[in-house]
Amino acid sequence: MAAAMAVAGERPGRSAGPGPGRGEEPFSPSVLGTREHWDAAYERELQTFQDIGDAGEIWFGEESMVRIIKWLEKQRVPHDSPVLDIGTGNGVLLIELAKSGYTNLTGIDYSPSAIQLSEKVREKEGMSDIKLKVEDFLAPSDELSGFEICIDKGTFDAISLNPDNAVGKRKQYVRSLCSVLKPEGFFLITSCNWTKEELLNEFREGFEILEELPTPKFCFGGRIGNSVTALVFQRKKVRPSILDKLD
Repeated sequence: MAAAMAVAGERPGRSAGPGPGRGEEPFSPSVLGTREHWDAAYERELQTFQDIGDAGEIWFGEESMVRIIKWLEKQRVPHDSPVLDIGTGNGVLLIELAKSGYTNLTGIDYSPSAIQLSEKVREKEGMSDIKLKVEDFLAPSDELSGFEICIDKGTFDAISLNPDNAVGKRKQYVRSLCSVLKPEGFFLITSCNWTKEELLNEFREGFEILEELPTPKFCFGGRIGNSVTALVFQRKKVRPSILDKLD
């Protein structure tokens, strides 16, 4: 899942005025934050794949996948490390990870049509070892745990646009991330709606920033900026009170 691309620092759905404070809604509600929108979108993409074999759009482009894989390789992350793709969509990122040698891959999406599509893409590519599950990340099953790498390309963006208590859903996202990612595990997030500083605030409890990954820059009206933010966080070692702070 992913929201629309940002331009010149004024992100789609961003409310007018200064940046958000704690507990405030930073974005105007949008259908991009609803399950109904994504169910309908992936039903169309599933039909297109069945008709012509097109897997659909790659959120943030192919360079976003290359960026993630290069970082994993640079860090010499073992190929058998458990990896979770949050909001996998058509599953193309998992296919590219498998082609790069990673063998313990899981993709989840709350849209059954997305998982059906990713299953068909997996079958076409002959990648039967990739695990795919219909899961709502905001209410993960007990089996969804023990991951050393979690990846998000646009899912947090979409949750941030949900018309129903987006602030609460963002907090639950962080709680879910803490429950599925091992202590000292890595979280790679790509966003077009949030700046680096805002993401640091959103994930301030339980995570520390390791690195900002380079993304394409643009110039608009004499200003230079990035339309996409890509960060790597590491989950802090567990302390008894850390999850309580997220309530």
